[in-house]
Amino acid sequence: MTAARTAAVTTRSAWHDVPRFQVRRFAAIAMAEAPALAEEILCEIQREYPHLPVVLDDSGEPMALVGIRRAIEVFVQHLEHSEGRPTVPPGVFQDFGRGEGLNGRSLDSLQAIYRMGVRLAWRRFADIGQRVEIPPPAMYELVDAGYEYLDGLVDQSVRGYAEAAARQAGERLRLQRRLMELLLAEHHRGDPAEALTERAARIGWPLPAKVAVGVLLRPAREAMAPAVGQGVLLDMEYEQPRMVVPEPDAAGRPELMHRALAGWSGAIGPPVPLTDAAKSLRWAESAVRLMERGLLPSGEVLYCTEHTEALVLLQPEELIDDLALRCLAPLTHCGPTHGRRLAETLLAWLETRGGAPEVATRLGVHPQTVRYRLRQIRELWGDEIGDPDRRFELELVLRAQRLRGELGMMAGRRAR
Repeated sequence: MTAARTAAVTTRSAWHDVPRFQVRRFAAIAMAEAPALAEEILCEIQREYPHLPVVLDDSGEPMALVGIRRAIEVFVQHLEHSEGRPTVPPGVFQDFGRGEGLNGRSLDSLQAIYRMGVRLAWRRFADIGQRVEIPPPAMYELVDAGYEYLDGLVDQSVRGYAEAAARQAGERLRLQRRLMELLLAEHHRGDPAEALTERAARIGWPLPAKVAVGVLLRPAREAMAPAVGQGVLLDMEYEQPRMVVPEPDAAGRPELMHRALAGWSGAIGPPVPLTDAAKSLRWAESAVRLMERGLLPSGEVLYCTEHTEALVLLQPEELIDDLALRCLAPLTHCGPTHGRRLAETLLAWLETRGGAPEVATRLGVHPQTVRYRLRQIRELWGDEIGDPDRRFELELVLRAQRLRGELGMMAGRRAR
């Protein structure tokens, strides 16, 4: 409210000084002409905004006409009785705002319509004021009162608009959640493609050829949802929020996701066909579990496709551990420190298949030390060290141990 309007409310006004018989005459004429004025305003609105739908009430009368007429009558009654600010009639103008929200329009056109209505009403009131000889200062004050009244109408419409927007957002989230549930289900009944098409159409989500599914770790319990954009499906109801990224390899998509997920951590599964989204989810969940154990980098959203070795080798722990017991049995009688050094040397040799100098460079030790260790390795494993299958098993379990941090960090860093 402007300072001028505040003054009009808090101090004695020119309108209060108008003799009561003139005020009553003004109000009586304005009330009698309210239906015609409402019709005039509605006709002008329909001429300027032909796209606006005409909604009828139970009696078959346009709701807009009812609202305009009622707004005029309430304003005139206030002028006649001068009892504080005019009370905006509830309901109708909230419905106007609600209708704009439900139809996806902004409130700009509705506010323009209201201003047009005030201008048309002012012209009629100015004519009536001349007929009953209302002093100009009082009529000027009437303009301020009209625009103050307009503020109230807009407030009602904004409230209705906000209610509609909230309801639409809630409904979209519900439908989006149902779509994600179907996408991420392990087993489907009937034809999943048909159900996916129907549910996706209800939220206007174009079905992609491929998707990647992400699992997020909240940076804080009350963290705001990341601004991933409308194309990405996001469900924040889970303790670890999930998201479905359409066409994850599309140009610019990784950069957009990187910016949107700044400050978050988690994992995004591999790209898969749409109907295999549950498989991408499984990999993302596995990666998050490894992150929580400190076996994968934390503090960022990583891509499973960039950590294939860790995901493949660290998940089947029981199988790898059992294989390690059998494959590394020759190291059982070596001391822990010496056994670890032999294991590091063996892994470096298996990865490079090079001679002592190359292995020594990788490990950061003297070549003569490597020759000594390699002789011990051949003595411990004998002819088995030349078997391709046994070498593969040895490399498998040693790589797994390195990923767990059980082998020297120097070997781990140099082997990548």
